[in-house]
Amino acid sequence: MKVTVVGGGLAGSEAAWALAERGFEVTLMEMRPAIKTAAHQTDRLAEIVCSNSFKSLELTNAHGLLKAELRALGSLLLPCADVARVPGGAALAVDRELFSQTVHQRIISHPNITLERGEAIELPSPGVVATGPLTSERLSAAIVTRLGASALAFYDAIAPVVSTESLDHGRLYALSRYGKGEGDDYLNAPLDASQYDAFIDALLEADQYHGHDFDAVPYFEGCLPVEEMARRGRETLRFGPMKPVGLRDPRTGREPHAVVQLRREDKAGQMWNLVGFQTRLRIPEQQRVFRMIPGLETAEFLRYGSIHRNSYLNSPATLGPGLTARDDDHLFFAGQMTGVEGYTESLGTGILAGINLARRVQGLPILVPPPTTMLGGLYRYLAEADPRHFQPMNANFGLLDPLSGKMKRDRKKELLVERAQADFRAWLDGTGVLVVNGLRQRFTTEDTEKSLSH
Repeated sequence: MKVTVVGGGLAGSEAAWALAERGFEVTLMEMRPAIKTAAHQTDRLAEIVCSNSFKSLELTNAHGLLKAELRALGSLLLPCADVARVPGGAALAVDRELFSQTVHQRIISHPNITLERGEAIELPSPGVVATGPLTSERLSAAIVTRLGASALAFYDAIAPVVSTESLDHGRLYALSRYGKGEGDDYLNAPLDASQYDAFIDALLEADQYHGHDFDAVPYFEGCLPVEEMARRGRETLRFGPMKPVGLRDPRTGREPHAVVQLRREDKAGQMWNLVGFQTRLRIPEQQRVFRMIPGLETAEFLRYGSIHRNSYLNSPATLGPGLTARDDDHLFFAGQMTGVEGYTESLGTGILAGINLARRVQGLPILVPPPTTMLGGLYRYLAEADPRHFQPMNANFGLLDPLSGKMKRDRKKELLVERAQADFRAWLDGTGVLVVNGLRQRFTTEDTEKSLSH
């Protein structure tokens, strides 16, 4: 059976490999070098153009847990990253040249994969689209035509997300503006005049991330970085995202001088978004400045704010089960364009797209891990997040089903990891997701490294 994967980045390479290993004849389409991008320097597959780190390997880190799940699913690229690893502490940092060379050689050497150079201008079926944030204009137009004018965004403006357990709830109060909605949908951090002035001073002094030329985006008036609003005038934020109107503090009976609102990111209330606080501050500066907000002094950041070019789908509004087109369950989307942030997250959607496309072609149902696992939690977010406020998300423990009872943060993570690993193993065993041609596939890093050495 022939299938097509469009995009030779991280997700596309994983999808192509998963399909080829299941006996499909895969055409992997990559537009480079026929059509160049401002970010890529070579024509190799899986070229990484930003950080050279796949983040932590530690199981008690969300990214480490996700890696363990992807290795169990048969990831090709993580063992390639092991081969290209350079010193990086607990992080999986790689020599980017060696990494892409290794992946490229493995892909083109697979007897079931044919690499085709050139731009795809139509959506394939059966197929996987994994073209990333630099999707070509013509393919973007095809996606919009198929999924709807509001399906595709061309830049993201992301506000930080913090964990509920890291907040000092005694300094916050629950209230919606003018009592709308349920009346207490938001958490509010009140600032007096001196706190507000100090916060503005810190914003104005903070160091920004300037990024690459290809990452430059125009600022839209309705979605300015919080630091840009502060530069336009000291009172701008008080008449914007920090306006106190309609948010009378029940403890004082008065409206504060200014308010930072936090909105739920998930149904369980484990993750809270700093409303209107999209930013280009560097990560240490986000920690320093935003922890000045009352109640956020010890905030744990599950996602940091950012603004950059990023073609991505409003997945909850436009995609079906397993990140398929709603009118064609043989057309999958994967990678950063689905609304995930991070290399490992992209790998996960690529692997699962390949596995599930193989299953659908064979008449089998789509499989997604349970939301107690990191990959399953990420997929649940992509399916169930509020489409009106959807923004890309990275792996974090707030995505997982919560545990009952109170416990210290480190112990909670240990228990979440134990449950996630047990549930992921049970899902693998119970679904037969690794059964290929009647045989259960067992993937190990050592096996893959041996094959890479030949």
